[in-house]
Amino acid sequence: MTDCVLIACTTGRREDAAMIGRTLVEERLAACAQFFAIDSIYRWEGAVQEDAEWLVCIKTSAAAVQAVVDRILALHSYAVPEVTVTPIIGGSPAYLDWVTVSVGDQKR
Repeated sequence: MTDCVLIACTTGRREDAAMIGRTLVEERLAACAQFFAIDSIYRWEGAVQEDAEWLVCIKTSAAAVQAVVDRILALHSYAVPEVTVTPIIGGSPAYLDWVTVSVGDQKR
């Protein structure tokens, strides 16, 4: 198990995905954010919906999760935005160290 997590968030517009990703990285809440177009099928208000969306994949530390979630909720335009957190259980040690060092206090 590592101290790193992947947070997923969807948005309705590319500009919103970019703004959320850039804000999190600039504020040192995330080491990296990537976003790409997806098609979503979901149930909302009793009906099945289908929309084009943008998926934002955010790499951060477990210690920063609540701050990231709070910041996403403050920035997001959806009434109920998707924000899910998945632990990263392994990977390249150098990359995972970079994620941890990149998040938080710049004095590290």
